[in-house]
Amino acid sequence: MEALSANEAKTQFGDLLLKAQRAPVQINKNGKPVAVIISMDEYESNEALKLQLLQSRAIRAKKDIESGNTIDGESFFEALESGQHD
Repeated sequence: MEALSANEAKTQFGDLLLKAQRAPVQINKNGKPVAVIISMDEYESNEALKLQLLQSRAIRAKKDIESGNTIDGESFFEALESGQHD
């Protein structure tokens, strides 16, 4: 991924927009990554994928509840905090 400083992004904004149409561009401030610029198509694709994932998880959760396949809240949050998921 190409990276630009915040100052470069500011002074080369038109070029930045063109580059973002081809691939994500990282913006750094004081040498640290602070943002990524992506095309609108890529953004919309990411949002659609997130929605599909959320919908599939909701369907799965509904089926689990209907079949009695549940766990207690404490176990759920412990697994969530530890990064475990399926």
